[in-house]
Amino acid sequence: MIEVVLRAVRVDVGSATPLLLLEEVAGERVLPIFVGTPEAAAIAYALQGVEAPRPMSHDLMGHVITALGARLFSVEITELVAGTFYANLRMLRGGEEIVVSARPSDAVALALRVGAPILVSDALMASEGRVMDLSEEDEEDEEAPVIDVADEADLVAELRAFLDRVDPEDFGK
Repeated sequence: MIEVVLRAVRVDVGSATPLLLLEEVAGERVLPIFVGTPEAAAIAYALQGVEAPRPMSHDLMGHVITALGARLFSVEITELVAGTFYANLRMLRGGEEIVVSARPSDAVALALRVGAPILVSDALMASEGRVMDLSEEDEEDEEAPVIDVADEADLVAELRAFLDRVDPEDFGK
């Protein structure tokens, strides 16, 4: 397994879909994963340390894990099957390891909240990892803005406007 850090949450302009960029800690490859808008917002909140007045789903999950006497010790993004990424939550409780399947977006959001490392399988990084210079993109790439909390409302409004004007026939073009 390869340890990664969440380098950025961006929006793919062509599809208006949020994208996680997971960069390997000891290398230069990046694993891009498309996620939903609500998940991207939850991850952006976690990155920026935003405290909601009531626990968000990922905060709740972290509290439940702790209340049950367990500890999330890592999340692992394990494979890509038919365009869908898969992940596992790896927990310890009383010396017993518990593995629970999860969506990568939920796993990343939870890991950020509880401080658990994010890992990617070697095979997945070898097949899907890309070499990207994210430092230049951060400064120069206007087509892939970083999501921040202030921009979340604009992103959601833009996505809703897109969905309001799109027709099923548009997807066949």
